[in-house]
Amino acid sequence: MQTYWSVEAIPARILDYIAAAVGGKLTPMQISIGFVIRPTNVEKRACERMNIRYWVASIGLVMFVAGSIQSREIGSVSAGRLIVHKDFPSDFVAPRDVFVWLPEEYTRDTTYPVVYVHDGQSLFYADSSNDGFANGEWELDETASALIASGKVVPFIAVGIANSPFRHSEYFPAKVTQRLTSLQKDFLISRAMDHQVATFSDPPKADAYLKFIIKELMPAIEGHYSVATGLENTVLMGASMGGLISLYGLVEYPETFGGAVCISSNWPGITHRLPLLEANNNPIPPAIYRYLQAHLPRAGQHTIYFDFGTQGLDALYPPLQKEVDGIMRNKGYTANDWMTFRDQGAEHSEAAWQARLHRPLQFILSPRE
Repeated sequence: MQTYWSVEAIPARILDYIAAAVGGKLTPMQISIGFVIRPTNVEKRACERMNIRYWVASIGLVMFVAGSIQSREIGSVSAGRLIVHKDFPSDFVAPRDVFVWLPEEYTRDTTYPVVYVHDGQSLFYADSSNDGFANGEWELDETASALIASGKVVPFIAVGIANSPFRHSEYFPAKVTQRLTSLQKDFLISRAMDHQVATFSDPPKADAYLKFIIKELMPAIEGHYSVATGLENTVLMGASMGGLISLYGLVEYPETFGGAVCISSNWPGITHRLPLLEANNNPIPPAIYRYLQAHLPRAGQHTIYFDFGTQGLDALYPPLQKEVDGIMRNKGYTANDWMTFRDQGAEHSEAAWQARLHRPLQFILSPRE
């Protein structure tokens, strides 16, 4: 006899027992795991006996999640709801906080596109741990809520992924490193060591970071929130090194991410603590160009946004962005699916990114006709 499988909810009394065991009310994340799968071709009475065993086995899984992913809602955001999942565990990268912002009109009856944003601890309130940039926040909640209310963007969920002490190695495209010669790698490491900076000395972790997002974080978000799936509803966004990893994620996983927002993309690939490399001395931008020429998907299914300022570290970007723009044209991108915005006089800071955040959100998330 062929076996079919069905999904059944664990009875409420069992969930109440689990909640008491973990010391409080179960979150939606924990409740969503409170289901069991059983074969449907087993005689009903036998199934009832089997389900008891399935429920008991499931208690361990639910209690594991309850203990390993602590979540709480923060009431201090200006608009919408912000839920923080503390120390989200991973087999690929170090644990980190994950911030989930829900629009004010969020309901389980509707599905929402999701924007996964790097440096997530700087999106909703001021934080100084973002690689030492000036204190400030992106004010994503205020900007997104205003755009949604005016109908300029569709309601969406933002998932902010906090950075880690390995920010540079997690955000620097690993396969770009493979396009550097041994001499070029040694040169970069020596320059960093001369200035007591760990940049480039850590093994590349970008591929592991992307696996964390795709294999661990995205399934959790899609399982616990009302998410519209598919590449057309899934976007990566970041600034500086976060811009690099956003584009890299789309290139490496074009079937998963339909959009990339790359704000002040750090094409030189350096940190603000490492003195600027002379343009003709830095091997990183040409390696990025070669990688994009070989692997950037052709136009047709993706939407990509770039911008840059003209002051501070961003003063290096105009000629580098021009090279990337040429690659975009060669791949068939037009104004329908690609934008590059020059923010004259803007610096490399959260304040500058906050001031123009409405531009990428409108470009990527405007209502479809």
